[in-house]
Amino acid sequence: MMERMRMDAALLVLFLGHLVTALEVPLDLPQPPTITHQSPKDYIIDPREDIVIHCDAKGKPHPSFSWTRNGTHLDIDEDPNVTFRPRSGTLVVDITRERVENYEGVYQCTARNKHGTAVSNNIVVRQPRSPLWSKEKIKPIVVQEGVSLVLPCRPPAGLPPPVIFWMDNNFERVPQSMRVSQSLNGDLYFSNVRREDSRNDYICYARFPYTQTIQQKQPITVRVLNLDAINETLAAFYNDTDLFSEAPADERKPTFFIPSDSQTSKMVLKGQVLQMECIAEGLPTPEISWTKVSGDFPAKRTFFLHHKKTLRIVNVSESDAGDYRCTAINQLGSVHHTIHVTVKAAPYWISSPPRNLVLAPGESGVLTCRASGIPKPAIRWAMNGLAIENSPTDVSRKVEDDTIIFTDVQIGASAVYQCNISNEYGYLLSNAFVNVLSEPPRVLTPANKVYQVIKNHQALLDCSSFGSPIPKITWFKDSRSSTLDGDPYILHDNGTLEIRIAQDRNSGKYTCAARNMLGIDENHVYLEVKEPTRILRQPEYKVVQRGRSVVFECKVKHDPSLIPTMTWLKDDGELPDDERLVVDSDSLTITDVTENDAGVYTCIMNTTLDHDSASAELTVVERPDPPTDLELTDQKKRSVQLTWTPGDEHNSPIQKFLIQYEDSLHHRGHWHNLTEVPGTKTTAHLKLSPFVHYTFRVLALNAVGLSRPSFPSRLYKTDASAPDENPADVRGLGTEHNNLVISWKPLSGLQSNGPGLHYKVMWRQKRPGSEWTSVTVANNSKFVVSGTPTFVPYELKVQAANEHGDGPEPAVALGYSGEDLPIGAPENVQPVVLNSTLAEVHWDPVPPHLIRGYLKGYKVYYWKKHSLHKHNPEHMEKDILTLSGNHSHAMLPGLHPFSLYSFNVRVYNGKGEGPQSPDQQFKTPEGVPGPPTSLVVNNPNQDSLTLEWSPPHNRNGHITGYTLKYQPVNNSNELGPVEVLALPANETSVTLPNLKYSTRYKFYLNAKTFTGEGPAITQEAITTTDEGKSQTSLPIAWSPPRRPPPKARPASPFTNISSSVGEDGALISWEYWGPEKNIYVEYIVNDSEGEEEWQKEHVNGSQNVKLKGLKVGLSYRVRVVVKGHQDQPLHSSEELLVTVPAVASRQVDIATQGWFIGLMCAIALLILILLIICFIQRNKGGKYPVKEKEDAHTDPEFQPMKDDDCAFGEYSDNEDHKPLKGSRTPSNGTVKRDDSDDSLVDYGEGGDGQFNEDGSFIGQYSGKSVSRDTAEGHESSEAPSPITAINSLNSFV
Repeated sequence: MMERMRMDAALLVLFLGHLVTALEVPLDLPQPPTITHQSPKDYIIDPREDIVIHCDAKGKPHPSFSWTRNGTHLDIDEDPNVTFRPRSGTLVVDITRERVENYEGVYQCTARNKHGTAVSNNIVVRQPRSPLWSKEKIKPIVVQEGVSLVLPCRPPAGLPPPVIFWMDNNFERVPQSMRVSQSLNGDLYFSNVRREDSRNDYICYARFPYTQTIQQKQPITVRVLNLDAINETLAAFYNDTDLFSEAPADERKPTFFIPSDSQTSKMVLKGQVLQMECIAEGLPTPEISWTKVSGDFPAKRTFFLHHKKTLRIVNVSESDAGDYRCTAINQLGSVHHTIHVTVKAAPYWISSPPRNLVLAPGESGVLTCRASGIPKPAIRWAMNGLAIENSPTDVSRKVEDDTIIFTDVQIGASAVYQCNISNEYGYLLSNAFVNVLSEPPRVLTPANKVYQVIKNHQALLDCSSFGSPIPKITWFKDSRSSTLDGDPYILHDNGTLEIRIAQDRNSGKYTCAARNMLGIDENHVYLEVKEPTRILRQPEYKVVQRGRSVVFECKVKHDPSLIPTMTWLKDDGELPDDERLVVDSDSLTITDVTENDAGVYTCIMNTTLDHDSASAELTVVERPDPPTDLELTDQKKRSVQLTWTPGDEHNSPIQKFLIQYEDSLHHRGHWHNLTEVPGTKTTAHLKLSPFVHYTFRVLALNAVGLSRPSFPSRLYKTDASAPDENPADVRGLGTEHNNLVISWKPLSGLQSNGPGLHYKVMWRQKRPGSEWTSVTVANNSKFVVSGTPTFVPYELKVQAANEHGDGPEPAVALGYSGEDLPIGAPENVQPVVLNSTLAEVHWDPVPPHLIRGYLKGYKVYYWKKHSLHKHNPEHMEKDILTLSGNHSHAMLPGLHPFSLYSFNVRVYNGKGEGPQSPDQQFKTPEGVPGPPTSLVVNNPNQDSLTLEWSPPHNRNGHITGYTLKYQPVNNSNELGPVEVLALPANETSVTLPNLKYSTRYKFYLNAKTFTGEGPAITQEAITTTDEGKSQTSLPIAWSPPRRPPPKARPASPFTNISSSVGEDGALISWEYWGPEKNIYVEYIVNDSEGEEEWQKEHVNGSQNVKLKGLKVGLSYRVRVVVKGHQDQPLHSSEELLVTVPAVASRQVDIATQGWFIGLMCAIALLILILLIICFIQRNKGGKYPVKEKEDAHTDPEFQPMKDDDCAFGEYSDNEDHKPLKGSRTPSNGTVKRDDSDDSLVDYGEGGDGQFNEDGSFIGQYSGKSVSRDTAEGHESSEAPSPITAINSLNSFV
């Protein structure tokens, strides 16, 4: 029971020991030394530099250092070449003044302070060695072809071992293969030699890495001869040459060079590299294979090298032990070799080295040194560098094999313990201290640290702390209402708070508290959860043609508080430094794409917290290169084999090859398509024609397009022969009634098969006993036979022939001689009336001999004689119904009811129509009438309305009466009950009494015949509220334009529609005489798309409206619309085009300002006075010729100005729109002066006017005319000219 309790206590102490392993003692607290850095156990120095043996440690107080070499204390002060680095135990040996060999040995560092002593590993310091190759004379080697050969290297032993390789005098490696290979020891093996192996520069090189030197063996000469050559040269080389293999080298089964025995053993240490090799000789060259007898190879750690002659297994484990078999095999047999592998192990840690212990007084702990090895290693403990058994006795310490248990430790028990584990293959040495402290908690994590994580990612909030006893960590968030424990929070043993999937709600302030029995310490950190960076639109795979542009898009969304950085890569490397590659914020553009631009492009969006990337491949395609190396083979009379080599397809597979030919004999310079073959083939069997001089070329086609043509093949000529075919499309047709024209499609030059092409034309009537007539025709494709009977069948043949013979027997074609007009008319013609609008005509077909040609069809001529109603006039226009082919009846559609029709029937052929059949007549029965021509409402009263109408234009029979239906319509456009009234045929008006006052009614009126009622005409009207007002609306049914009813009102109730464009909009005015009040003005931009809708402006009882918000510079179509119930359009005015001038509407017209008008008048008066004075001075009071000319050309429209004429006319919005006095308004809306408007201002501005001696002007008057648009409309005004001012002055005088 006590033993069980002791074990439980030990396990508890072990658990507590694991809890404190994560504690890091702050350097301001007392602690034993800890070695932080030391040199490797096997330290080969660089002889060109100082020897530096590292030994760094930390502790409080800072430790002191000492060294031993080969187990003896090293006195640093006695050797001036050896120094310590400041605050370090690292040794620096200056070797410039001393031999390196003097400092080789085994070194060990000791770091100590008052709390303990730590020791380093044994560091073996050695210098590298690269001894020279021993001098030797190597004789040439002469061998027989086919024998095996080994060229030894045997490099000098170096430290570390050198790297071996074979080269020649040109420093090129000797090629190695399955036949020739280098072994692990550096020798070069030939399974069998060949003549090409002869050379005099087989050189073995050894590279020593530490000394950076390369040494070479003397070159070896190898001469490979066959048996006859050996006999001839035996005497020359006998005295100074080693001669091998005098016997003939026959084929032989494999034997092993390496290893030599049938079975070998090999030991390897765990974690190292296992290399086994099998090199065999034989003829033919053997192949090597490997198997593991007792299992499988470790898949990810096994490699086959040197053509499978070497098996390498890295990071060897115990499972790799066993038997491995290599097999060499050729055609004559095989040989096997087994290698038994055992795995040993230097000591290695099972879990981890022992960790430092920090214990409070009275606490317990454990140091564990768990390691293994093969064979099992021994464990030795030491304290402060002394064996544990030689250390002072401590009752709180108990050593049990690989574990030291501490119980109830006290202050002063601090020390460093060394654990040494060793076997014959190595050792492990580890330091771990026990530090007994009593310290209150402290949080080591920086205060107010901000953690930023990406949403849905893991968040780790650190609370690194120290205290002895070990502090307990608790976490709080924001208000500190409760500790953070449980989902979604995970509290780790080292105090870290984990949130596995961070969300927005997890952002905020966190407080970590560390407490033990000695106190408490707190720290605040902040967590910010950011939105992830995501690529919304990834770049897509692109296929682009060379020379064009391509754009890869990469649109990204990221947290706005993070600074993004966009990076583009090409094939996982930087983008080329090329101005054609333009990187924008969310795209990469490549212009003028080349084939070098092909690859994988990756956009990477990086922030400080995360990144996202996406890749897309760019494939650059181009038309294929032209095929090359055209060759003609398998040449025959009518065929040849063409082969070629495809050109580069430029990333777009070739779909097919197009083979073309040129016939230099018949069509020089013209290439014709011959055939096509799939893109996977590079040969074609071409069928040829005789008597052709062929030249071939090939084009390749891919998805981009056709390549350039290849270079032409050589010329290939075929021999002439008789034609293989006859002309096609042989026809016989007559152009006159007594001839026969025989025509055919002539053969091409390629089809002629030889020179002297001509045709044998043969014909005969198709009747028993007729003989063939033939004629020879050359250089033509038709022949005319004269004197034939009319439209008689002939049998025809056309045969091709040339100087080498006739073509095959031609086929017989059928033709006819010429046609003539038919001489027979259809007989037994009978009409059948089916209804009032449809009749059927029957006849007997005309016999073929009377048609005298190809029957084309029949034509029925029919026309309306007159209507059976007495009021309708006669109609004589004829309709023609054409029937193609042989028919004996036809339907005559679209007839008028109650009418008399005449008709006849004719047959026609290719020449024309034959005689007509006798005229016949038929009558159509009555039909339903059309709608009444008009329906108007007169004399509306409070309770009655009078309706007047006109009979239908199309009566289609005898009118038997009218039917009037009417019903009231309420304010919601709902229809009331229908009243029906039958009216006699002779009535054209009716008064309806007893109607409701101020009520809308809808009327329907239709006419009747004996057949039935026709369609109705509709009308709406409203009864009045008093006798003085009436409201009616026009019919909405169609009214024929031919016969308007008497006293009918205009078709539209809108008249005098006009527009005026002002500063604040367009004023639309009209006159309306209808009863409706639901009126709108609709407008739309002129030339607008069909999808745009009309804009509406409702009119409240007035007859004008101002449209505001129209855009300047645009034209609008405007119309006035009246609507009935259910928002149904009843009437619409004609469309009006309104143009808004492109002038800023707020611009102030300076010409309308009073100060400007006064200034202009003053300037004009001043100029006038100056001109009068000038004329008086020049003419001494005489009459001026200019004055005479002005009097002669005075425009009658220029009137004397009155006192108020110095002001510009104000805008007047009346219907007349009169122009200003003294101006003219042309039809296009612009204002121009009359051509006779001459003025002195014009003369002065021209700059070219000159005076004669008498003061008159020379030449034609010239000047500029100034016009100005105003913002108020299409009117313009002119500034008064001096001549006008003169006339105005005369009026004052």
